[in-house]
Amino acid sequence: MSRQIILHFSTKDVPGARAFYTALGFTVNEAVSSGSCVYIIMSDTISVMFSEESVFSTFSPRGLCDTSKFLEVLTCLTCSSRAEVDEMIRKALEAGGSVFEEAEDHGFMYQHSFLDPDGHGWNLIHMTESP
Repeated sequence: MSRQIILHFSTKDVPGARAFYTALGFTVNEAVSSGSCVYIIMSDTISVMFSEESVFSTFSPRGLCDTSKFLEVLTCLTCSSRAEVDEMIRKALEAGGSVFEEAEDHGFMYQHSFLDPDGHGWNLIHMTESP
């Protein structure tokens, strides 16, 4: 069975989330997007739904994470090269994101992290070989 990963995050600003992630080069599935949510396609198997906080809160009885104080999750995304990692970080910063951790080179793995404008953490990884 083929599986897909659909991440679901809250956002304070649906148009802002749309602008940020399309600035990184990702596309929007308009068929499942609306004024209260945007569905971002990252690859054939990974998508992210960003729902405004009032809508997102209907999906769980738990409260929302205050991402200005806490990291709810660090989502890792593989990249095809170090250059792609650096380019996506550059685009994220230009689009209003911030660096979460500085770049690290472990020889077999290069990584760099950013926070989107809502404080969601993304770790970009390029691996050249197994550790």
